[in-house]
Amino acid sequence: MAALGFRLSEIVLCLISFSVMAADKTSGWSGDSFDRYKEYRYCLSVNVIGFVYAGFQAYALAYHLIMRKHRIACFFGFILQILAYLLLSASSAAATRIDDWQSNWGKDEFTEMTSASVAMAFLAFTAFALSSLLSGYELCTHESA
Repeated sequence: MAALGFRLSEIVLCLISFSVMAADKTSGWSGDSFDRYKEYRYCLSVNVIGFVYAGFQAYALAYHLIMRKHRIACFFGFILQILAYLLLSASSAAATRIDDWQSNWGKDEFTEMTSASVAMAFLAFTAFALSSLLSGYELCTHESA
């Protein structure tokens, strides 16, 4: 059940992160948009991939819990921990862009929204990392039937 909780939190955090980033467009003469910056597009893309992956994993876990069928989800959860590190990489790249923006031009609504998106991506990384540790534990302690 803990694994399902982690998967659901990954889904929610990735959804919030990419939704906030995708909505980050300001209007007016100084209007800006997330899609003008590679770092923000990278962060958005990895969060979308994380959302889809976590959704499939949550479905597989729920199916296992309901049907009590043998599953291989813990193996894929452990092997695909690379997604957690992609989230960390994307969040770090976006955070660097935010810091550069704020040091040059100060804070505004655009940087506040990107900061919120990056914070959610960092939290999603934490959920993915903990889920990966749990999957690794399940994989190593799984007894063959």
